[in-house]
Amino acid sequence: MKTTHHDLIILGAGPAGLSAGLYAARARIDHLLIEKGAAGGQILLTDWIDNYPGFPDGLSGFELAEKMEAQARRFGLNTLTANVISINLLQTPKTLTLEDGSEFSCNTLILCTGARARRLGVPGEIEFTGKGVSYCATCDAPFYRDMHVAVVGGGNSAVQEAAHLTKFASRVTLIHRRDALRATKIVQERAFANDRIDFIWNSQVTAIEGEKGVERLRLRDTAGQESTLAVDGIFILIGVLPNNEILPLQLLKAEDGGFIPTDNETCTAVPGVFAAGDIRNKRVRQIVNAAGEGATAVLTAEHYLNNLNS
Repeated sequence: MKTTHHDLIILGAGPAGLSAGLYAARARIDHLLIEKGAAGGQILLTDWIDNYPGFPDGLSGFELAEKMEAQARRFGLNTLTANVISINLLQTPKTLTLEDGSEFSCNTLILCTGARARRLGVPGEIEFTGKGVSYCATCDAPFYRDMHVAVVGGGNSAVQEAAHLTKFASRVTLIHRRDALRATKIVQERAFANDRIDFIWNSQVTAIEGEKGVERLRLRDTAGQESTLAVDGIFILIGVLPNNEILPLQLLKAEDGGFIPTDNETCTAVPGVFAAGDIRNKRVRQIVNAAGEGATAVLTAEHYLNNLNS
């Protein structure tokens, strides 16, 4: 079967991928953006976005994805909807094999496969995502001003985000399945000293309930006792999983749960391969820095291509 070649392939069409696509198309680089589903990635699951620059009134995740894609298409974005099943980075050009057996090759590859929040997997979680269920306090805390919210988790992220929520919510209840937090001592001390944070220990959320939005949580403790907690929202902060199933992790020297390390210019351990957005090993995962990384990756890839052809 014939292999189709491009100077640059972008894998994934979340904010990082769409930003990379915009920069590649505008620079007239021979490129292809491959996405297995709808463009937008995780932001398609976000009900409302208030913290992306340039939109003072905010907009829905769907609207932002639509606008980002439309802007890139204005410059001639080249896209393909397909499922990549394997990637070979041991040679140049690099090759990608699709589910239908077709192959694509490229001199440079930008990985924008993203990540996903670890879910509780309880009734009501999917139904109320964006309607009271959130996975990012930095993103959604302002929507819960003077309300009672719950936070599920016990690590640094969960405890720090609970503290951040107290700037807006009137009350924050942190629910943890153990009898002690996993967060570092100083983070714990600050949380315990915050009179707006309550703690429910040795308990798990078994269901999220409400009518049009989240109204209450069903809990079960380690002794098997069940209870109900009335809340206006729940922040599930139990970790993030990288979308790395098709990536050669050992070659890319993946670390910290399978995320891809890069330098400041988005270069990975493999020459000609770059990573942008939530798949990168980093602390902050926001739309705005994903978009910036996508732009950086294309500019770095362009420099690599220029040296390759000189």
